[in-house]
Amino acid sequence: MRRVRAAVTETPGAPFTVRDADLEDPRPHEVLVRMTAAGICHTDLGMRDTWPRHLTPMVFGHEGTGRVEAVGTEVTGVIPGDHVCLTFASCGTCEQCAAGHPAYCHASRALNFSGGRDDGTTPLSLDGAPLHAGFFGQSSFATHAVVHERGVVKVSSDLPAAVAAPLGCGGQTGAGTVLNRLRPEPGSSLVVLGAGGVGLSALMAAVAVGCDPVVAVDPVASRRALATGLGARAALAPGDGLTAALRDLTDGGAHHVVETTGRPEMARRAVGALRPRGELALLGLGGEVTFDVMGLLAKGVRVHGVVEGDSDPGRFIPELIGLHRRGLFPLERLVTTFPFEDIGAAVAAMEDGSVVKPVLTFA
Repeated sequence: MRRVRAAVTETPGAPFTVRDADLEDPRPHEVLVRMTAAGICHTDLGMRDTWPRHLTPMVFGHEGTGRVEAVGTEVTGVIPGDHVCLTFASCGTCEQCAAGHPAYCHASRALNFSGGRDDGTTPLSLDGAPLHAGFFGQSSFATHAVVHERGVVKVSSDLPAAVAAPLGCGGQTGAGTVLNRLRPEPGSSLVVLGAGGVGLSALMAAVAVGCDPVVAVDPVASRRALATGLGARAALAPGDGLTAALRDLTDGGAHHVVETTGRPEMARRAVGALRPRGELALLGLGGEVTFDVMGLLAKGVRVHGVVEGDSDPGRFIPELIGLHRRGLFPLERLVTTFPFEDIGAAVAAMEDGSVVKPVLTFA
Protein backbone atom coordinates (compact mmCIF):
# COMPACT_ATOMS: atom_id res chain seq x y z
CA MET A 1 0.00 0.00 0.00
CA ARG A 2 1.25 3.49 -0.85
CA ARG A 3 -0.02 7.03 -0.45
CA VAL A 4 -0.87 8.77 -3.75
CA ARG A 5 -2.57 11.93 -5.00
CA ALA A 6 -5.65 11.45 -7.18
CA ALA A 7 -8.19 13.70 -8.88
CA VAL A 8 -11.44 12.44 -7.35
CA THR A 9 -14.97 12.95 -8.69
CA GLU A 10 -17.22 12.73 -5.63
CA THR A 11 -20.58 12.54 -7.46
CA PRO A 12 -21.68 12.51 -11.13
CA GLY A 13 -20.83 15.85 -12.73
CA ALA A 14 -18.79 17.08 -9.78
CA PRO A 15 -15.44 18.81 -10.45
CA PHE A 16 -12.14 16.96 -10.11
CA THR A 17 -10.73 17.44 -6.59
CA VAL A 18 -7.13 16.39 -5.93
CA ARG A 19 -6.97 14.37 -2.72
CA ASP A 20 -4.72 11.94 -0.89
CA ALA A 21 -5.63 8.28 -1.40
CA ASP A 22 -4.15 4.83 -0.84
CA LEU A 23 -3.13 2.45 -3.64
CA GLU A 24 -2.63 -1.30 -3.34
CA ASP A 25 0.45 -3.15 -4.56
CA PRO A 26 0.07 -4.81 -7.98
CA ARG A 27 -1.45 -8.27 -8.25
CA PRO A 28 0.32 -11.02 -10.27
CA HIS A 29 -0.63 -9.68 -13.73
CA GLU A 30 -0.60 -5.99 -12.80
CA VAL A 31 1.93 -3.19 -13.08
CA LEU A 32 2.46 -0.19 -10.80
CA VAL A 33 3.20 2.95 -12.83
CA ARG A 34 4.33 6.33 -11.53
CA MET A 35 2.68 8.84 -13.83
CA THR A 36 4.76 11.44 -15.66
CA ALA A 37 1.90 12.80 -17.81
CA ALA A 38 -1.78 12.23 -18.51
CA GLY A 39 -3.86 13.66 -21.32
CA ILE A 40 -7.39 14.93 -20.80
CA CYS A 41 -9.95 13.70 -23.31
CA HIS A 42 -13.55 14.83 -23.87
CA THR A 43 -14.53 11.28 -22.93
CA ASP A 44 -13.23 11.91 -19.40
CA LEU A 45 -15.58 14.88 -19.10
CA GLY A 46 -18.57 13.24 -20.76
CA MET A 47 -18.29 10.09 -18.67
CA ARG A 48 -17.71 12.08 -15.48
CA ASP A 49 -21.01 13.90 -16.05
CA THR A 50 -23.02 10.73 -16.73
CA TRP A 51 -21.21 8.23 -14.50
CA PRO A 52 -23.49 6.06 -12.30
CA ARG A 53 -23.84 7.47 -8.79
CA HIS A 54 -23.29 4.06 -7.18
CA LEU A 55 -19.81 3.96 -8.77
CA THR A 56 -18.66 7.18 -7.11
CA PRO A 57 -16.35 8.50 -5.79
CA MET A 58 -14.37 7.77 -8.97
CA VAL A 59 -11.00 8.51 -10.53
CA PHE A 60 -11.01 9.07 -14.29
CA GLY A 61 -8.16 9.58 -16.77
CA HIS A 62 -7.21 7.26 -19.62
CA GLU A 63 -4.22 8.76 -21.45
CA GLY A 64 -1.46 8.04 -18.96
CA THR A 65 2.27 7.59 -19.40
CA GLY A 66 5.01 7.03 -16.86
CA ARG A 67 7.67 4.72 -15.44
CA VAL A 68 7.16 1.25 -14.06
CA GLU A 69 7.87 1.11 -10.32
CA ALA A 70 6.85 -2.49 -9.59
CA VAL A 71 5.41 -5.51 -11.38
CA GLY A 72 3.34 -8.48 -10.31
CA THR A 73 4.87 -11.92 -10.06
CA GLU A 74 3.48 -13.10 -13.44
CA VAL A 75 4.33 -9.99 -15.51
CA THR A 76 6.85 -10.63 -18.29
CA GLY A 77 6.60 -7.70 -20.72
CA VAL A 78 8.03 -4.86 -18.63
CA ILE A 79 10.35 -4.38 -15.66
CA PRO A 80 10.80 -1.60 -13.10
CA GLY A 81 12.34 1.46 -14.71
CA ASP A 82 10.70 0.95 -18.12
CA HIS A 83 8.92 3.90 -19.69
CA VAL A 84 5.38 2.98 -20.72
CA CYS A 85 2.27 4.33 -22.39
CA LEU A 86 -1.04 3.25 -20.85
CA THR A 87 -4.06 2.29 -22.92
CA PHE A 88 -7.39 0.48 -22.63
CA ALA A 89 -7.75 -2.93 -21.00
CA SER A 90 -8.66 -6.14 -22.81
CA CYS A 91 -8.83 -9.81 -21.87
CA GLY A 92 -6.47 -11.14 -24.54
CA THR A 93 -8.37 -14.40 -24.99
CA CYS A 94 -11.79 -13.71 -26.52
CA GLU A 95 -12.57 -13.96 -30.23
CA GLN A 96 -11.94 -10.26 -30.91
CA CYS A 97 -8.68 -10.08 -28.95
CA ALA A 98 -7.40 -13.23 -30.65
CA ALA A 99 -8.19 -11.68 -34.04
CA GLY A 100 -6.15 -8.54 -33.24
CA HIS A 101 -9.13 -6.29 -32.43
CA PRO A 102 -8.92 -5.85 -28.64
CA ALA A 103 -10.90 -2.57 -28.77
CA TYR A 104 -13.96 -4.82 -29.23
CA CYS A 105 -13.01 -7.23 -26.42
CA HIS A 106 -16.01 -9.15 -25.10
CA ALA A 107 -15.00 -8.18 -21.54
CA SER A 108 -14.48 -4.50 -22.39
CA ARG A 109 -17.21 -3.11 -20.18
CA ALA A 110 -16.10 -5.00 -17.08
CA LEU A 111 -12.45 -4.17 -17.65
CA ASN A 112 -12.83 -0.49 -18.56
CA PHE A 113 -16.15 0.91 -17.30
CA SER A 114 -17.11 -0.99 -14.15
CA GLY A 115 -15.32 1.30 -11.69
CA GLY A 116 -12.78 -1.35 -10.77
CA ARG A 117 -11.34 -4.70 -11.73
CA ASP A 118 -13.50 -7.33 -13.38
CA ASP A 119 -13.88 -9.05 -10.00
CA GLY A 120 -15.47 -5.94 -8.48
CA THR A 121 -12.47 -4.79 -6.45
CA THR A 122 -10.59 -1.52 -6.81
CA PRO A 123 -6.91 -0.89 -5.99
CA LEU A 124 -7.67 2.60 -4.61
CA SER A 125 -9.18 3.61 -1.29
CA LEU A 126 -10.13 6.96 0.21
CA ASP A 127 -10.20 7.38 3.99
CA GLY A 128 -10.48 3.62 4.31
CA ALA A 129 -13.41 3.25 1.89
CA PRO A 130 -13.21 1.93 -1.70
CA LEU A 131 -12.38 4.56 -4.32
CA HIS A 132 -13.60 3.45 -7.73
CA ALA A 133 -10.96 3.27 -10.45
CA GLY A 134 -9.92 1.22 -13.48
CA PHE A 135 -11.28 3.75 -16.00
CA PHE A 136 -10.13 2.41 -19.39
CA GLY A 137 -8.10 0.02 -17.27
CA GLN A 138 -6.00 2.75 -15.67
CA SER A 139 -7.53 5.85 -13.96
CA SER A 140 -4.47 7.95 -14.76
CA PHE A 141 -5.62 11.18 -13.08
CA ALA A 142 -3.37 10.21 -10.20
CA THR A 143 0.31 10.21 -9.34
CA HIS A 144 0.36 6.40 -9.56
CA ALA A 145 -1.85 3.72 -11.09
CA VAL A 146 -2.08 -0.06 -10.89
CA VAL A 147 -2.95 -1.42 -14.35
CA HIS A 148 -3.20 -4.81 -16.04
CA GLU A 149 -0.14 -5.73 -18.06
CA ARG A 150 -2.16 -5.81 -21.32
CA GLY A 151 -2.81 -2.08 -20.93
CA VAL A 152 0.90 -1.22 -20.83
CA VAL A 153 3.00 -0.51 -23.93
CA LYS A 154 6.75 -0.03 -23.51
CA VAL A 155 8.13 3.13 -25.14
CA SER A 156 11.58 4.66 -25.49
CA SER A 157 12.85 6.79 -22.61
CA ASP A 158 13.57 9.68 -25.00
CA LEU A 159 9.94 10.02 -26.14
CA PRO A 160 8.56 13.17 -24.45
CA ALA A 161 5.89 12.33 -21.89
CA ALA A 162 3.54 14.98 -23.30
CA VAL A 163 3.67 13.16 -26.66
CA ALA A 164 3.42 9.63 -25.24
CA ALA A 165 0.33 10.34 -23.11
CA PRO A 166 -2.21 11.11 -25.88
CA LEU A 167 -1.13 8.08 -27.90
CA GLY A 168 -3.03 5.78 -25.54
CA CYS A 169 -6.44 7.05 -26.64
CA GLY A 170 -6.86 10.24 -28.70
CA GLY A 171 -3.86 9.66 -30.94
CA GLN A 172 -4.61 6.05 -31.72
CA THR A 173 -8.35 6.67 -32.03
CA GLY A 174 -8.00 9.32 -34.72
CA ALA A 175 -5.00 7.92 -36.54
CA GLY A 176 -6.16 4.33 -36.21
CA THR A 177 -9.50 5.11 -37.79
CA VAL A 178 -7.65 6.26 -40.88
CA LEU A 179 -4.80 3.75 -40.94
CA ASN A 180 -6.50 0.63 -39.55
CA ARG A 181 -10.11 0.93 -40.68
CA LEU A 182 -10.51 3.31 -43.66
CA ARG A 183 -7.10 2.60 -45.20
CA PRO A 184 -7.40 5.33 -47.85
CA GLU A 185 -5.52 5.20 -51.11
CA PRO A 186 -3.00 8.00 -51.80
CA GLY A 187 -4.77 10.84 -53.56
CA SER A 188 -8.19 10.04 -52.09
CA SER A 189 -10.11 12.82 -50.37
CA LEU A 190 -10.80 12.84 -46.64
CA VAL A 191 -12.84 15.26 -44.52
CA VAL A 192 -12.52 15.51 -40.74
CA LEU A 193 -15.48 16.93 -38.82
CA GLY A 194 -14.17 18.36 -35.54
CA ALA A 195 -10.57 19.53 -35.15
CA GLY A 196 -9.96 18.42 -31.58
CA GLY A 197 -7.31 15.95 -30.51
CA VAL A 198 -8.98 12.97 -32.19
CA GLY A 199 -9.89 14.83 -35.37
CA LEU A 200 -6.46 16.35 -35.82
CA SER A 201 -4.84 12.96 -35.19
CA ALA A 202 -6.97 11.58 -38.03
CA LEU A 203 -5.98 14.55 -40.17
CA MET A 204 -2.25 14.03 -39.56
CA ALA A 205 -2.55 10.34 -40.42
CA ALA A 206 -4.43 11.16 -43.62
CA VAL A 207 -1.76 13.65 -44.65
CA ALA A 208 0.96 11.13 -43.80
CA VAL A 209 -0.44 8.51 -46.19
CA GLY A 210 -0.97 10.98 -49.04
CA CYS A 211 -4.68 11.78 -48.94
CA ASP A 212 -5.46 14.81 -51.09
CA PRO A 213 -7.34 16.92 -50.42
CA VAL A 214 -7.68 16.71 -46.64
CA VAL A 215 -10.29 19.13 -45.30
CA ALA A 216 -11.11 20.00 -41.69
CA VAL A 217 -14.33 21.46 -40.26
CA ASP A 218 -14.42 23.22 -36.89
CA PRO A 219 -16.11 26.30 -35.41
CA VAL A 220 -12.94 27.54 -33.66
CA ALA A 221 -10.71 29.71 -35.87
CA SER A 222 -7.48 28.78 -34.07
CA ARG A 223 -8.16 25.09 -34.63
CA ARG A 224 -8.89 25.68 -38.29
CA ALA A 225 -5.54 27.49 -38.56
CA LEU A 226 -3.80 24.58 -36.82
CA ALA A 227 -5.45 22.13 -39.23
CA THR A 228 -4.11 23.95 -42.28
CA GLY A 229 -0.70 24.17 -40.61
CA LEU A 230 -0.77 20.40 -40.24
CA GLY A 231 -1.46 19.87 -43.94
CA ALA A 232 -5.17 20.35 -44.56
CA ARG A 233 -5.88 21.91 -47.96
CA ALA A 234 -8.75 23.86 -46.39
CA ALA A 235 -10.46 24.32 -43.02
CA LEU A 236 -14.09 25.45 -42.88
CA ALA A 237 -16.52 26.65 -40.24
CA PRO A 238 -19.67 24.50 -39.95
CA GLY A 239 -22.10 27.09 -41.30
CA ASP A 240 -24.70 27.15 -44.01
CA GLY A 241 -23.51 25.82 -47.32
CA LEU A 242 -20.99 23.47 -45.70
CA THR A 243 -22.05 20.37 -47.64
CA ALA A 244 -21.86 22.15 -50.99
CA ALA A 245 -18.46 23.62 -50.11
CA LEU A 246 -17.11 20.19 -49.17
CA ARG A 247 -18.36 18.70 -52.42
CA ASP A 248 -16.64 21.47 -54.36
CA LEU A 249 -13.36 20.98 -52.53
CA THR A 250 -13.45 17.20 -53.05
CA ASP A 251 -14.47 17.19 -56.72
CA GLY A 252 -18.03 16.01 -56.20
CA GLY A 253 -17.80 14.42 -52.77
CA ALA A 254 -15.28 12.98 -50.34
CA HIS A 255 -14.06 9.42 -50.46
CA HIS A 256 -13.96 9.39 -46.63
CA VAL A 257 -15.46 11.47 -43.81
CA VAL A 258 -14.33 11.09 -40.19
CA GLU A 259 -16.99 12.42 -37.77
CA THR A 260 -15.62 13.17 -34.29
CA THR A 261 -18.19 15.55 -32.79
CA GLY A 262 -20.92 13.08 -31.86
CA ARG A 263 -23.55 15.54 -33.08
CA PRO A 264 -26.37 13.95 -35.09
CA GLU A 265 -26.71 16.86 -37.48
CA MET A 266 -23.01 16.65 -38.38
CA ALA A 267 -23.30 12.92 -39.06
CA ARG A 268 -26.19 13.58 -41.43
CA ARG A 269 -24.28 16.36 -43.19
CA ALA A 270 -21.35 13.97 -43.51
CA VAL A 271 -23.43 11.63 -45.67
CA GLY A 272 -24.29 14.53 -47.95
CA ALA A 273 -20.60 15.36 -48.34
CA LEU A 274 -19.68 11.84 -49.52
CA ARG A 275 -19.35 10.71 -53.11
CA PRO A 276 -21.01 7.49 -54.27
CA ARG A 277 -19.57 4.49 -52.40
CA GLY A 278 -17.91 6.83 -49.93
CA GLU A 279 -17.20 5.84 -46.33
CA LEU A 280 -18.25 7.50 -43.08
CA ALA A 281 -16.45 6.73 -39.80
CA LEU A 282 -18.31 7.67 -36.61
CA LEU A 283 -16.01 8.30 -33.63
CA GLY A 284 -17.76 10.85 -31.40
CA LEU A 285 -19.77 9.80 -28.37
CA GLY A 286 -23.40 10.76 -28.90
CA GLY A 287 -26.99 9.62 -28.96
CA GLU A 288 -29.25 8.51 -31.78
CA VAL A 289 -28.62 9.54 -35.38
CA THR A 290 -31.32 9.16 -38.03
CA PHE A 291 -30.40 8.75 -41.69
CA ASP A 292 -32.50 8.69 -44.82
CA VAL A 293 -32.05 5.05 -45.76
CA MET A 294 -32.76 5.69 -49.45
CA GLY A 295 -29.97 8.26 -49.46
CA LEU A 296 -27.54 5.69 -48.05
CA LEU A 297 -28.68 3.02 -50.46
CA ALA A 298 -28.58 5.26 -53.51
CA LYS A 299 -25.01 6.30 -52.77
CA GLY A 300 -23.82 2.91 -51.59
CA VAL A 301 -22.44 4.55 -48.45
CA ARG A 302 -20.51 2.46 -45.94
CA VAL A 303 -20.84 3.54 -42.28
CA HIS A 304 -18.20 2.50 -39.73
CA GLY A 305 -18.46 2.69 -35.97
CA VAL A 306 -14.90 2.83 -34.63
CA VAL A 307 -13.59 2.48 -31.07
CA GLU A 308 -9.96 3.28 -30.19
CA GLY A 309 -9.07 3.34 -33.88
CA ASP A 310 -9.66 -0.43 -34.09
CA SER A 311 -6.11 -0.62 -32.76
CA ASP A 312 -4.01 -3.37 -31.27
CA PRO A 313 -2.01 -0.97 -29.06
CA GLY A 314 1.05 -3.17 -28.68
CA ARG A 315 1.50 -3.04 -32.45
CA PHE A 316 -0.04 0.30 -33.37
CA ILE A 317 1.38 2.67 -30.76
CA PRO A 318 4.96 1.84 -31.85
CA GLU A 319 3.86 2.54 -35.44
CA LEU A 320 2.61 5.97 -34.43
CA ILE A 321 5.85 6.65 -32.58
CA GLY A 322 7.68 5.74 -35.78
CA LEU A 323 5.60 8.25 -37.73
CA HIS A 324 6.31 10.87 -35.05
CA ARG A 325 10.05 10.30 -35.28
CA ARG A 326 9.85 10.82 -39.05
CA GLY A 327 8.03 14.12 -38.55
CA LEU A 328 4.78 12.75 -40.00
CA PHE A 329 2.74 12.73 -36.78
CA PRO A 330 3.68 15.95 -34.91
CA LEU A 331 1.40 15.34 -31.95
CA GLU A 332 3.24 17.88 -29.80
CA ARG A 333 1.66 20.67 -31.86
CA LEU A 334 -1.72 19.81 -30.33
CA VAL A 335 -0.49 19.75 -26.72
CA THR A 336 -0.59 22.33 -23.94
CA THR A 337 0.75 21.17 -20.56
CA PHE A 338 -0.61 21.93 -17.08
CA PRO A 339 0.63 20.83 -13.64
CA PHE A 340 -1.49 17.97 -12.30
CA GLU A 341 -2.75 20.04 -9.39
CA ASP A 342 -4.13 22.57 -11.93
CA ILE A 343 -6.48 20.02 -13.49
CA GLY A 344 -9.41 22.43 -13.12
CA ALA A 345 -7.68 25.04 -15.29
CA ALA A 346 -6.82 22.37 -17.87
CA VAL A 347 -10.46 21.25 -18.08
CA ALA A 348 -11.65 24.85 -18.44
CA ALA A 349 -9.19 25.47 -21.29
CA MET A 350 -10.43 22.38 -23.11
CA GLU A 351 -14.08 23.31 -22.61
CA ASP A 352 -13.68 26.87 -23.91
CA GLY A 353 -11.78 25.67 -26.98
CA SER A 354 -8.56 27.57 -26.26
CA VAL A 355 -6.57 24.33 -25.89
CA VAL A 356 -6.77 21.30 -28.17
CA LYS A 357 -5.11 18.64 -26.03
CA PRO A 358 -4.38 19.51 -22.40
CA VAL A 359 -1.81 17.21 -20.84
CA LEU A 360 -1.24 17.07 -17.09
CA THR A 361 2.36 16.77 -15.95
CA PHE A 362 3.57 15.31 -12.67
CA ALA A 363 6.56 16.52 -10.67
